[in-house]
Amino acid sequence: MNKEKIIERLAEKANFSKKEAERAIDSLTKIIIDELKSGNSITLVGFGTFSARTRHARKGVNPQNPKERIDIPEVIVPKFKSGKTLKDALKK
Repeated sequence: MNKEKIIERLAEKANFSKKEAERAIDSLTKIIIDELKSGNSITLVGFGTFSARTRHARKGVNPQNPKERIDIPEVIVPKFKSGKTLKDALKK
């Protein structure tokens, strides 16, 4: 499912226009990104938790030249941990 389909479904379920649904999705996405950039986590009870974690620097191998070692820098990556309600819904 892509963003356009989500907007359509949200508009149907919440009796929004498609423009209102698109603004809601865009706003939610922006809020989540801004909070993760600030180092905060977002918890939607039952659905899950969005957080940012640091992947430490490490050594790697250049795939084009396997004999060459490269340094992979430290990077911040998004993480999602599913909540109980979501897990239970997928089990059934």
